[in-house]
Parts: sequence; structure tokens; C-alpha cells
Amino acid sequence: MLKNSTPCKVMPVPTASPTRIRGRRAVRPSGDDREAAILRTLEDMLEQRPFAEISVDDLAKGAGLSRPTFYFYFASKDAVLVRLFARAITASGAQQQQPTDTVTDHPQQGWRDGIYAFFDSLRPHRAVVLAGLDAMTANAELRDLWTTFMTGWIDYTAGLITKERERGAAPDTIPAHDLAAALNLMNERVVVAAQRSQQPMLPEGAALEALAHIWITSIYGGPTASV
Repeated sequence: MLKNSTPCKVMPVPTASPTRIRGRRAVRPSGDDREAAILRTLEDMLEQRPFAEISVDDLAKGAGLSRPTFYFYFASKDAVLVRLFARAITASGAQQQQPTDTVTDHPQQGWRDGIYAFFDSLRPHRAVVLAGLDAMTANAELRDLWTTFMTGWIDYTAGLITKERERGAAPDTIPAHDLAAALNLMNERVVVAAQRSQQPMLPEGAALEALAHIWITSIYGGPTASV
């Protein structure tokens, strides 16, 4: 039998201090997030109303920002439109233009596909493109962007026409650059009118088919009869 021993002194266990549950700090949006919110707000609003009816206050409020914060990122609402417009048309040109020395087995179908692809690439940003074209008269920066964009397409088209002539597939009629300029400017006028529902007008599908027909006939149809 064990003898009773002196009771052990029990050391007090330190009382644990209550754990502080710290609330997670709300993640503050970065400068890039704020800028993107402003751009997204304008693009969304352009689907509902004209650019002239949208104010800086509308954009700031829609992006969840104060008016002074808006001006930290953009000098004006026009500057927001310029950024969106440049992004829309730059993406379109980069996606659609291929090297001019590429000749397909079915070049006429290639022209038709190219016209459709060009407008398909702009369609997701239709409201931005139309707003930019409307504001172009009073905004030199928008004008310069569009001029550069159209010049690029005209030069690209002229290169393709020249290649078709060099390989004997298309007749050598008016200068390739003149023909390319007329065809591209026609595209702009006809399709923009269709998008705006101007009268007289063609539905977009009919307009694209008419454009494809005119392009192919103009490039491959032979010289104009003398008067």
C-alpha cells in the first residue's frame, strides 16, 4: 500500500486572454480597378443614352467614386470616350488584318468573310464606336484615331488588291489605293447608317451582302466601259 505523499502543488494555469477577432479590412480598389470602373460605366451608359446626355457626375457615381477622384484618372468625360474608342478600333484592326502576301484558294470568299469579320469585331463595342463617330466633329483626338484606323485599313486593302493584280486574278483598273479608299469609306457610311437606323437604310445583313457584292465586283469585275 502506498503511503500518503505530500500533495503536489498545482501550478495555476495562466488564463488565456480572449482572442481578438479582427474584422478583415475591406480591400480598397486599386487605381486600375477605379479606372476600369469608369470605363465600364461609360460603355454601359452608352447602351442606354447618347454621350451628350452623360455627365462627369453620372460616371463618377456609376463607378462608385467621388467627382474629385474621377478627375484623378481622367481629365474629362471626353477623355474616357477617347480611351474606349481607341481600345475598340485597335482590337478590331489587330484581329482582322493578315499579311498581304497571304492569298487564299478562294479569294472572293475571303473578301466576303473579311467584311463580315470586320463588323463582327466592332459589334461588341457598337455603342462606343457610334458615340466616337458622333463626337468626332468636335474632338480632334477622336478624329485622329479614326483617320489612323481608316488609313491602316485602306493601305491594307490596297496591298491585297495589288497582290491579286500581280498574280493575274484581278484586272489592273484604277489605282489600287484609290479603289481601296472608296470601298472602305463606303463601308463606313453604309454600315454606320444601318446601325443608326437612318432612313433610307438597309438591315445590317442586307447591307453587308451588298457591300461584299460591290467589293468583289469592283476588284474582279474588269474595267469600266468607256462612255
